[in-house]
Amino acid sequence: MRQALDEAQRSFDAGEVPVGAVVVIGGQIVGRAHNAPLALSDPTAHAEVLALRAAGTKVGNYRLTGATLYATVEPCVMCCGAALHARVIRVVYGAADVKAGGVSSLYRLLDDARLNHRAVAQGGVLAEESAALLRRFFETRR
Repeated sequence: MRQALDEAQRSFDAGEVPVGAVVVIGGQIVGRAHNAPLALSDPTAHAEVLALRAAGTKVGNYRLTGATLYATVEPCVMCCGAALHARVIRVVYGAADVKAGGVSSLYRLLDDARLNHRAVAQGGVLAEESAALLRRFFETRR
């Protein structure tokens, strides 16, 4: 999660909403990214999606069997969908996102029995550090 926080700081420094993500398989980081929708003019350029893309490229497969996705903020519906399609087995996140969270705040996509894949989720890991970075970012915008 500390590596994801480093990515979030890069996002902050670039003027993007500070969210970072890391994908780990077998104890090794195989993908890492930070939010970049402004820089890439891409509404799907969330940290989680970009980290999953990087991991898929590195392992040579879109199915990231055995992967854990670490994100500084609770993933949104789009990012949860990407994690499920990638067959991620675990999602660990920091701060809850009461306005857009797809893991537990608004929706519970990762453990929805109607879907053909599920992932275990754990929230609140380094949540205060993640939330503090977000607060600092939005305070500069007001």
